[in-house]
Amino acid sequence: MKFSLSREALLKPLQLVVGVVERRQTLPILSNVLLSLEGTKLSLTGTDLEVEIVGSTEVGVAAEAGEVTVSARKFLDICRSLPEDAQVDFSSSDGKATLKSGRSKFTLATLPANEFPSVDEGEKSIGFAVQASIIKGLIEATSFAMAQQDVRYYLNGMLWELSTNKLRAVATDGHRMALCDGICEVDVQDTITAILPRKGIMELSRLLGDEEVNVSMGSNHIRITGTDYCFTSKLVDGAYPDYDRVLPKGGDKQVVGDRAELKQAFGRTAILSNEKYRGVRILLSDGAIKMVANNPEQEEAEEEVTVNYVGDELEIGFNVSYLLDVLNVLKGKDIRFTLSDSNSSALVEDAGEGSAVYVVMPMRL
Repeated sequence: MKFSLSREALLKPLQLVVGVVERRQTLPILSNVLLSLEGTKLSLTGTDLEVEIVGSTEVGVAAEAGEVTVSARKFLDICRSLPEDAQVDFSSSDGKATLKSGRSKFTLATLPANEFPSVDEGEKSIGFAVQASIIKGLIEATSFAMAQQDVRYYLNGMLWELSTNKLRAVATDGHRMALCDGICEVDVQDTITAILPRKGIMELSRLLGDEEVNVSMGSNHIRITGTDYCFTSKLVDGAYPDYDRVLPKGGDKQVVGDRAELKQAFGRTAILSNEKYRGVRILLSDGAIKMVANNPEQEEAEEEVTVNYVGDELEIGFNVSYLLDVLNVLKGKDIRFTLSDSNSSALVEDAGEGSAVYVVMPMRL
């Protein structure tokens, strides 16, 4: 196998795929990247057996076709360390790969390409095209609410729900929930659901740009193909909780306030909250929201913000980090809290037209 390519052209697909490659692997080949050259198309593949990313680039001049795997980290570090306008000459034979650039020469160990595992796409149940920015927006609006290492493994991921002309993303860790809708032109008879693993979501978010992508959903896999990459992920096998039951219904207390002002006030209050529980007390009265936080050192923070609220006084506790996460992803000028009593979850959304809603469970303080 032999090709010559500029450093920039090689770095782009390499940086796309290297995130999915694990440094410490039980299978040594999984810490490698697969290089495959057909005609003038060079493909680089990285996988951890659950998520697979293929990045591609053109080598300009037809060279010697072939396949080989080399250490992803070392390959990336070498390319990064070369001068910006460097030209890279790559060749492989007899279990070794050689990179030459100017006066630099590197020889890397290789592993056979036929031992490199591929994530099978499986049967396709539906395919559709959608703007990558729509999927990226769904991920940005909801991914913070995914669980990290929950024993309920299906919560360590994101639910995608596809219905006619709509793609919905839902994430929850049991204490808060994020839900966002995006528009996509697709016609389905029954709602199709898929749970994407956390790692897959994080890698996909890095890949997505502004182009149109093709999405292929099956019972066990999802594949998303862009201009210069192909992302494949296994789906989480499990039943996602009925999120509709979690959405608070019939909240009679509505608070509308300036998002930036509330975010700053909550941020300041959080400084003196209990570092472990992050609790903050909220006291609602006509036209005002008061926030109080204290900690075991007997320190206390108090803030008051003018809001649009008329109704009975209410005292309720929340994890301030959860509220700040929501305020960080909402985009509108004003936000709306919908509450019913001190033991019920709060519904948070943009006061204007918004495609996302958030549920935050209360805390006993």
